[in-house]
Amino acid sequence: MIERMSASELEGMRRAGAVAAATLDAVCRRIEAGIRLDEIDAWVRADTKARGARPSQLGYEGFPAAVCVSPNEVVCHGVPHRGRVLREGDIVNVDVTSEFGGFHGDTSRMVCVGEVSPLARRLVETTRAALEAGIAAARPGRRLGEVCAEIQRVVHAAGFELVREYGGHGIGRRMHQSPHVDHGAPPRSGPRLRPGMCFTLEPIVVLGHPRLRVLDDGWTVVTEDASPSAQFEHTLAVVEGGVEVLTRFKR
Repeated sequence: MIERMSASELEGMRRAGAVAAATLDAVCRRIEAGIRLDEIDAWVRADTKARGARPSQLGYEGFPAAVCVSPNEVVCHGVPHRGRVLREGDIVNVDVTSEFGGFHGDTSRMVCVGEVSPLARRLVETTRAALEAGIAAARPGRRLGEVCAEIQRVVHAAGFELVREYGGHGIGRRMHQSPHVDHGAPPRSGPRLRPGMCFTLEPIVVLGHPRLRVLDDGWTVVTEDASPSAQFEHTLAVVEGGVEVLTRFKR
């Protein structure tokens, strides 16, 4: 069953999305070479608390941190270990989910640490463009697979590959709920979008082969060939005539 939210519930989702977006922006602005990953976790905890929210990821199915931090070859679910330090030329994904007023907002972005290689920057920009293409394609009556097809079009035109094992998800009073969003799904698949549905789009794009493995911490997912990956994520609400991006940061 895919939840369709009332007008008052959508207001709750807007508030949660705005909190997550603000925390993500505040934290990403502080990232530079020499920062330890656990420092990013501490910043997320402090900023989330200051906004009267709770980090949804902390303790979720045993996850040990308040944020996923995924540099370079880390595809997703990166545990922000103290021993890893960001270096000039790294690219890193920061994934924040905030619970505010009983609702969840989920968003992530890439940060380029100093000067990065032209290929790494193209990977990052392609992933951002793929997410925006998916958002532009989403509107009531379209199948979720049609939205994902636009993401695929951008990624494959650039010569990159999509990760299929991890995808987007419905979101609301629970961080993860139906539907699952397979960004590599065929166009005619998936449910039709209806006003009131909320879900995330979060394509993961890799430079090399999309084979993955999980590290010994049981969470951190990396590319098997150690090639870099990139991801951007927004929480969306389907509304009359289109979608509303709930985690677009507004200055």
